[in-house]
Amino acid sequence: MATIYDIAKATGYSAPTISKALNGTGILSDATRDKIIKVAKEMGYTPNLSARTLSTKKSSLIGVVYDDPMMNRYFDHPLFSIILNRFRDQVEKSDYDIIFLSGKNAMSYTAHALYRTVDAVAIINPDLDHYADFQEMAERRLPCVSTNDTIPGICAVLSRNYEIGYEATRYFIERGHRRIAYLSGPNYEFSRAAEERQKGYEECLCEYGIPVDPDLIERCPLWRTDSGYEGFSNLLERAPDITAVFVASDSLAVGLYRYAEEKGISLPEKISLIGVDDDKSSSFLHPGLTTFRQDGIAIADMACEMLMNQIAGLPVPSEVRFPAKLVERNSVLDLTKTV
Repeated sequence: MATIYDIAKATGYSAPTISKALNGTGILSDATRDKIIKVAKEMGYTPNLSARTLSTKKSSLIGVVYDDPMMNRYFDHPLFSIILNRFRDQVEKSDYDIIFLSGKNAMSYTAHALYRTVDAVAIINPDLDHYADFQEMAERRLPCVSTNDTIPGICAVLSRNYEIGYEATRYFIERGHRRIAYLSGPNYEFSRAAEERQKGYEECLCEYGIPVDPDLIERCPLWRTDSGYEGFSNLLERAPDITAVFVASDSLAVGLYRYAEEKGISLPEKISLIGVDDDKSSSFLHPGLTTFRQDGIAIADMACEMLMNQIAGLPVPSEVRFPAKLVERNSVLDLTKTV
């Protein structure tokens, strides 16, 4: 098994420099750090966990995976930022510290977790290209919890996305809308929020005797404002008679607002909207966006509890779901009062 001294010999750097590069500490150039990490990976370097944890076999560290390849929101996301801040507070109350695990260099999430000898991992918002890492964590029985994705072998704390889709659609129907579109975000194997919300939307339509029209469903490739702009344009091109749109996230809804402003489409007189996330901008839009606020505090508290229980060897449920709250503003026109 390779050691840091083997890597030092192979790269020509000193052992302390190798240690800094692998630990992510010290002042090193990106080129130096990248070279060392690449050679370490090629040599099959694995950190000595027993030496790192000494006699306690614990590091009192919780690894956190928080990347943002799909949204461009980073620490400003209306749900995940709340989860992260609350989770950190709860972890610290349990005498643990958090450390971010990176998947953007030659070291995988799993390798980083092993090197840092974390006691558990919170997967808050992962890079979709690294799901094999999380499955490896599950196979290693490393305590993990996910707050966004349903990953086999890892417990999850999520919102009741089906109910969000159902309740948004029912809200429109009860106010006289029948041509209701769904502007969806992307759907992936383990990230199913958009699909779950669509299922709620479709089943509510069916229960009220309204046919599901595929032309009224548009899936955006990214959870971003520009995707919402393009997606809404596509919807109107296929179905110019829609009166309401359930939008899978407020970021997408902002794109819809921009398109409507550019094209002179009056909201909500022409088209009503409901979003998801209660982004901080939602109350400042005109009209104010009616949206669902997900319970980031409850999700974070439960995620911390489930990790602590796993560390203690206690059983945890495979999945826990929390309801979202509808925040009513001015983006939905009640057609029953305009006839």
